[in-house]
Amino acid sequence: MLQVPMTDRSAPPSSISTDSDAAQSNGSSAELKGARKVDGDGDDEDEELRGLLMPDVRDLPLAPPSAVESNFVAYFAPDFMKPGHDQYVYRHPNGLCVVGLAPTHVAFRDEGGVTGVDFNVGKSDRSAIKVTGKRKKNAQHLESNSMLCKVCTKSDSYVVRCCVKGSLLEVNERLIKQPDLLNSSADREGYIAIIMPKPADWLKVKATLLGLEEYKRLKEQC
Repeated sequence: MLQVPMTDRSAPPSSISTDSDAAQSNGSSAELKGARKVDGDGDDEDEELRGLLMPDVRDLPLAPPSAVESNFVAYFAPDFMKPGHDQYVYRHPNGLCVVGLAPTHVAFRDEGGVTGVDFNVGKSDRSAIKVTGKRKKNAQHLESNSMLCKVCTKSDSYVVRCCVKGSLLEVNERLIKQPDLLNSSADREGYIAIIMPKPADWLKVKATLLGLEEYKRLKEQC
């Protein structure tokens, strides 16, 4: 009787086990490399975020920007109608314009600086105007060369003008009792008036004004 040799199916699968272990090892290595790569990308993102939230102190300005610098665009009207009558116009994004004396205004050269402010110009007292409501009732409509007030020094007086055609919404009444605000902070608490020009009128007057850097260059040459 012919006997067929039996194959030993229970033989130790050493080669199969070895190949399986190698595959698992390769898979684990690949996953580890992938994880390291993801971690590396995460580190890069963290570093970028850290750079945005915590800038290099060497890149920071010596002093933080003022409220005026943050919220307004500065324009200047040098020698407005008369030599030395330098004024500023600070424009807010909502269209409002704050008008005042530029630091190079001739009044500041007089001994003692500004000693008085008078809003009574001609037949109108600008400080007596009280604007009310959303429609700005009682607002006066003025031209760019209209008088706002007179600033006085010990030896002279100077007319301050609107510089902007528009509706006069407010004058700084504090200057009547505290004219020295012009000497200490003419660009902040010592502003002269607030005016709302129409968009078309603003575009016209803007073309005649100087930006901050242009103004600085002009005064450096003088």
